[in-house]
Amino acid sequence: MVVKIRLARIGKKKNPKYRVVAMDKNKSRDSKYLEQLGFYDPMVEKDNLKIDEARLNDWVSKGAKLSESLAQLLSKRK
Repeated sequence: MVVKIRLARIGKKKNPKYRVVAMDKNKSRDSKYLEQLGFYDPMVEKDNLKIDEARLNDWVSKGAKLSESLAQLLSKRK
């Protein structure tokens, strides 16, 4: 099983909100995930990405890959 850390949409129509989750690479965007690692709200200007860095680093050390969109968000944050 290949694990990918990516965004899963949970918001209403025209009001997007996302969970940062670890899930199997072959599953669809909103299917069941292994663990929720954080939250992202693109509609808020300040502090819109909250993530558990320790759990993220743990998953990456186990071989999980970041999605392109999440990697861009994390690079902008630092």
